Parts: sequence; C-alpha cells; structure tokens
Amino acid sequence: MPATSQPYPPRRRRTYRLLAAAAGLATAGALAAALPGTAAAGESHGKPGGHWPSRYQDVQLLSFNDLHGNLEPPSGSSGRVTELQADGTTKTIDAGGVEYLATHLREARQGKRYSITAAGGDMVGASPLISGLFHDEPTIEALNKLDLDVTSVGNHEFDEGAAELARLQNGGCHPTAGCYTDQEFEGADFPYLAANVQNEKTGKPILKPYWVWRKDDVKIGFIGVTLEGTPGIVSADGVKGLVFKDEVETINKYAKVLQAQGVQSIVALIHEGGFPASSSYNYNCDAPGAGDGISGPIVDIAKNVTPAVDALVTGHTHTAYVCTIPDPAGRPRMVTSAASFGRLYTDTTLTYDRWTGDISRTAVKSANHVVTRTVPKAADMTDLITRWNTLAAPIGNRPIGYISADIPNTGTESPMGDLIADAQLAYARTLDPSADLALMNPGGVRAGLTYAAKGSEGEGVVTYAEGFTVQPFANTVNLQDFTGAQLIQALKEQVSGGNTAAPKILQPSSGLTYTLDLTKTGADRVVTDTIRLDGAPIDPAATYRVATNSFLAGGGDGFTTLGQGTNDLVGTDDLTALEQYLTANSSPTAPIAPPATNRITVVQ
Repeated sequence: MPATSQPYPPRRRRTYRLLAAAAGLATAGALAAALPGTAAAGESHGKPGGHWPSRYQDVQLLSFNDLHGNLEPPSGSSGRVTELQADGTTKTIDAGGVEYLATHLREARQGKRYSITAAGGDMVGASPLISGLFHDEPTIEALNKLDLDVTSVGNHEFDEGAAELARLQNGGCHPTAGCYTDQEFEGADFPYLAANVQNEKTGKPILKPYWVWRKDDVKIGFIGVTLEGTPGIVSADGVKGLVFKDEVETINKYAKVLQAQGVQSIVALIHEGGFPASSSYNYNCDAPGAGDGISGPIVDIAKNVTPAVDALVTGHTHTAYVCTIPDPAGRPRMVTSAASFGRLYTDTTLTYDRWTGDISRTAVKSANHVVTRTVPKAADMTDLITRWNTLAAPIGNRPIGYISADIPNTGTESPMGDLIADAQLAYARTLDPSADLALMNPGGVRAGLTYAAKGSEGEGVVTYAEGFTVQPFANTVNLQDFTGAQLIQALKEQVSGGNTAAPKILQPSSGLTYTLDLTKTGADRVVTDTIRLDGAPIDPAATYRVATNSFLAGGGDGFTTLGQGTNDLVGTDDLTALEQYLTANSSPTAPIAPPATNRITVVQ
C-alpha cells in the first residue's frame, strides 16, 4: 500500500552513511564538510535541489481506535465530543462518520510525503446494522479506502472467533451466510497484528506479530497486541483454542526481534487504555498542576514497555488522551488514544534520525483532532454507505416500537440498560413464569434510542437497525437458578475483584433495588442490607430464578458467580427479546417512556 493517498515518484535510497564510514569521517560536521550538499544535522527538510537528505525526517503518524463499524455518524452522546475552552468552560461538538473521517485524514496527509495511518484495535465488532448484518465486510472495505496501513487486534475482533478474524484479513465469502454481492469479499489490505494471541496447540501467533513500514531509507516497526484479559470479556466460543499473553512481555520480546533486523524506530499498537482526568478530548494531562493526568491499566504497561519502543497508540477504554508517561529509563514517551466510533483522530509527528534509525523522542509532538461534520463528505464513502444500506434496508427499516423521548445509555444506571433488563425479564417469564429478575451487563448496551426522526421514519419510531445498534452481539437470554447468597455475591462483583478499579454496574430489572455507596471501597460499596426484590430483603438461603444474557451466564466481565447458575434454560437472542417487549408495550399513540433510573441509589 502506498504511504500516502497520492502517487509520488520513488526516491533512490541514499548511501551517505556508508560513504562517510569509508572516508573515516566520524562526526556530523565532518560529513557535512565532505559532502556540501548535505543538510545541517538540525534541519528537518532537505536542501532544495540538493542530492542528500537531511539527518532528521518528520514522519506523520495518523491513528484512531475503537471504530466498531460506525460507518454512519453515530447518534446521541456516542456522536459527540467535549472540547475544553480557553476560559475553562466546555462545549460539545457533533463528531464522527466515516464520510467525514476520510475527508479529515486525506486533508491531514496533504503535503506529507512520509505519512502512516495506524489503528489500535476494535475496528469491527459491536457494529451498527449496516456493518454487523454483513459480518463487518463493509467496515473492512471502508478501512481499505481510508488507506489504513496497520492495526492491532482488539477484543471485539474475536467476537466471532479466530476463523472469522482470519477471513476478515484474507478474504472469502462467509462460511454460512455466503457472499453478499456478486464479488467475493477481498479482505483487508492492511495487516492485523496479534503478537500476544497464540494458537493453544502450536504456541505461535495467529496473525503477524509485527510489521515494518518503509519509505525510501526510513523504516518504522509496529507491534500489535490486545489486552491479556480478552477471554474475560469475550464469549468462550470466540476465544476457544487461543492463549492471550502478557502485553508488556510480548512487546518487549518483539522489540528485540525488530532491533535484530535493524529496525530501531518502533511503535506499539496496544488495545488497552486508560482514564484521563478530564472527559475533554483536548485536556492537557501533562500541564503543570495536572497531577496524575491519566490512570488505568495503560499506565503500568507504559512504564514497563522497553525504552526501545518510541510511542504507544492505545484504545479499548473509549477515552481521549495525549499524554507522556515515563518509560523504564525515565524518559517521557507519548501515549495516545482517540476516543471511539471515529469521532477523533490523532496526528503525531515522529522525528526520524537517519543516522541512528531511531526516533528523536524530544521532538515528538501529538494532538487529537475532532472529526467534525462541517467538512465535505468523501464521495467514495457515501457511495459505500449507500450501497450497503440498500442491501440492509428491507431488514433495517422495519419499525419495532415507539418511544416518547430519548432513552439514553448514560449514567451508573442507564435508562437503556433498565429497559433491556425489563425486556429480558418479560421474555424470560414467557419461558418460565417463575422468573424473578434480570441483570444486564453495561458493556452489552452499545447505544441508546433517539427520539428524533431518522430518514423516512417519523419521530419516536424505533427501527430494527436502531435496535441492532443497541444490542448487536446476538447473545441468547438464559434463565438460571441462584441462591440469594450467590445473587448478593454477584452484585458485589460489580465493584470487587477484576472490577475494583473500573466498576461494571449491572443494569437491574424493575423490582430489584439496592444502595451503591461510592464513599466506601471494594465490595463494601454494595450495601448488602439494602438489597431488595419487590420490597423484600434477599434471603441468602432462598432460590431465585435470574435472567441474564449468555455472556454473563458464562461468567463474563468478571462475574464468576453468574457462571455458576443451575437449571439453565436457553431462550432466543437478546435483540428479539427487546423487539418483542417494544412491540408489546408501545404503539404510535402510546409510546413507551424512558424508565426512571431509581433502582440503584448511589451515595457519593
């Protein structure tokens, strides 16, 4: 793939270092004196009309992460970013959409002969209907058109298993759905990197562990990893036969491999992230007085990845930051993330030193930029979206319900999460009238529902495409028996164990109430004696019939207790349950209202 979106004549690889060595010239000054056409060491551009490149070459690194198949502009809060103003106030900006992302990236590349575009994983998975319905082939096609050079895998690249990931890389028709058009799917033009994902039997990476970008005499290596904890947040079938190794150990291992091949400039693409102190995309976490501008797993990773790595492009947490975190040698190193859903992109300047083949860290600069919707749409992306929407329309445009106002997916307890839990409980009671409650994992709720009119649909109409965007995973609704003691333990796992630092608050169905005291620590944040079901205290010795999705029923997201249920009954997929609930409980004249988020009392 070309390094930029425009054709350029090839440049001859220069041999000035070899000439200098042969002449016995040991210093930059001696080299410059012997070869008058050579630029001074501190220059960033070659002398016009000269025969020798300068010592330093600026290389543009454009990056983004967690696109999740959002080809069309995401709606609601998923399609906005917060910008910090000079006076300390903030404003929100509508952002995202691949038609606009393409325009922004192409404009950013203008005049940049040395330009690379990389991504930090989760390009697909949990995708809206336009991509998810077609097993994300439309997103891969769009990324090819974006001239993406390389990406790491993320956890969502394993939603359909390693075989499907290999198909996205290599092409071919889907094994069960077949071909969607008259042309066979060609796969990704760019490499997916999976350095720390090994085949359990062979012990070898399932995809390339690293890749080297080359242009003229400049070469930069990329190592791609996903979070070691992927098996805990992906269905068991998706990671069957795979082993996920430690991120730091893997990166350090392949950094040595690249150095042995003469590649000294290295970038790590890491699908793991952090949490900045501000939600504003342009917050300066390195500013004096900012303190710990970023926290979370990426901090320890960054502090332990070998100094041979010059920059870290990260993801997974859907947050935005451009921070420096010291490497093990104490030297500042750039760590970036561009939020999610194509709302931002990061523009990093890597200053390549031709004499050492390494990046001059002191010269690295970086910033996040908003993918505004005020620029012209990229025509090729508009054509792509139109073509795939035409195929999806017969399914996606079907109304499945009506709402009286936005039902957002925000807050510790979200209206959308409550609605889904209520829908799953209602469906579960059609299978077994003794079902008592339902619990929904927050990560499985991918968006809210928007009241505003969309396309030809009127205000308040919920289409199948919107429902698919909310719940794209095709999990089944499962019913299991738990003791009251197990139910209490499961609620405590929201804020303990692997969820201590970043709580995962289960969305409860109507009737289940309790207090979450955030002034306390660990499991004590769930106040046991406040847990009630229809007003009655939970009896530790009693048996309760609980509905969850199949991901939680397998112990996903750190809820090991929910993986210990008995008397399992498996129902239909979760989107069907939501559709049935909306159809039964709403109409054009009696739309459903957003649930009141009063099931969890939060003390702060």
